[in-house]
Amino acid sequence: MINGINIGLILFLVGLYGIITNKNLIKIIMSLGISSNGIILFFNSLGYVPGGIPPILTGTSSIFVDPVPQALMLTMIVINLCDTALALAIIVWIYKKFGTVNLEEIK
Repeated sequence: MINGINIGLILFLVGLYGIITNKNLIKIIMSLGISSNGIILFFNSLGYVPGGIPPILTGTSSIFVDPVPQALMLTMIVINLCDTALALAIIVWIYKKFGTVNLEEIK
């Protein structure tokens, strides 16, 4: 059965493969984004409880979904956005200086 944990691991591995094999800096940053989205999906899936309800206290005792992974992954989304923006700004600077974004041509 395919669940969020398996899909998260697959996304992480696809992103890791893209980071390792690509020579284009923009494709490397895109692969980093795919990899981080896999991590986010993986950790959010770890907090899932079958039959759980959102963690809003209503006065009844029930099974709640764990809110901690969701809160941590919201923070990770913001950090990934900042990392991506910084990396793209550096890539623009590299392109202006060297005229290419290919790692082999920069050397």
